[in-house]
Amino acid sequence: MADIYELSLALNLREELSEEELAELRWHLGSGPEPERLRIVPAFPVVLVDDDGETVVADEPVPLLGRRGEAWKVDGALVSVLLRPEDARHGAWALTVRQEVHPDEFDRTGELLGRLATKAHDRHRAATGEVRLGWIRFCESHRFEPLVVRDGRTVWP
Repeated sequence: MADIYELSLALNLREELSEEELAELRWHLGSGPEPERLRIVPAFPVVLVDDDGETVVADEPVPLLGRRGEAWKVDGALVSVLLRPEDARHGAWALTVRQEVHPDEFDRTGELLGRLATKAHDRHRAATGEVRLGWIRFCESHRFEPLVVRDGRTVWP
């Protein structure tokens, strides 16, 4: 059994994304080149063993929501789309994501989702202050759980 979760985002973002944020977001979505400097999720530490058998920590950035094509465990397709809607009543950017995520990726993905929550259109904010981003479910479950950011932190199952 694999510890894979289906992550689904349906989010409208406000206009106030800087060019740097847009570039990094597009990279994370698999639709743009890697920026020279990552700001939203700045570090991707990976522990490796070098040629001398020594343990070293390397920084190996990877797009967090950029997988495309056939899903491995949750059936269907993996997609990430960011576009400008014609009707901007609900935000300047429309973001839809369906990805497979392993719990080992929760911390870094949570950093990205936390930042997206700060840019979310007001309609995604509950009276309690949490931001509703979408849904998450374990690959073998039929039950979806709300995916929210509360007090700046992504709430994982």
